[in-house]
Amino acid sequence: MIEVMAVMLGLPATTEFGRRIPKQKFYENLTVSPALKRVFIGQIKVIYWRNKLAPTTLNIGAGEQVTEFEVFEIQLKEPSLDEAVLRQIDREIPYHILFVLTCGGKAQAWIGYKQAAASGANAFKVDTYYHTDWMPEDELSLRLDGLTMDTVYESFVRQIAGDKLGEAGAAEDLHSSVERSKEREDLEKRIAALQNKIRKEKQLNRQVEMNAELKRLKRELEELT
Repeated sequence: MIEVMAVMLGLPATTEFGRRIPKQKFYENLTVSPALKRVFIGQIKVIYWRNKLAPTTLNIGAGEQVTEFEVFEIQLKEPSLDEAVLRQIDREIPYHILFVLTCGGKAQAWIGYKQAAASGANAFKVDTYYHTDWMPEDELSLRLDGLTMDTVYESFVRQIAGDKLGEAGAAEDLHSSVERSKEREDLEKRIAALQNKIRKEKQLNRQVEMNAELKRLKRELEELT
């Protein structure tokens, strides 16, 4: 399975790690809620640390933000996983992580926009997660692009996020792309909620006011795309 995973993601053999991680390692912490513990137990079969990407294993330059990049395979009992599980693992591991979820011969890639937290060394926060659709395992493919750890990580985030962040060659940096994506999603939610209110509103003057606000929000959305 290690060889298949490496080929599927386009990763060189020098990055292979192939270590099984007991899933209880991530929920034995006393701060983990009983509900999250049940998710680990009920949804996950096993977790493998498949690859370790670093300047020494890839023969590329070090990054200013990304020092090491891990690939975890999470084998699931059913083709769905609570995002809280990924956040818990990301909190426990002080490196950037690419998650490959597998179930019944299909796979899905997940990655979080992970930044160093203001609290100090080895502390990270995940802002937003992006993921691919489920697909046959042999169709999940990611290009290994970049000359530094920072650019390799950014390339993976952009490939997995797809249209949400635009093309990998976009002029803006990754942080700006993520912030723009969050603004767009927020506007889309506000527009949907306002459209629902307009449909229910009986008073004409209120409909007029809300339609004016709807046009303003749609203009903002157009400017972000």
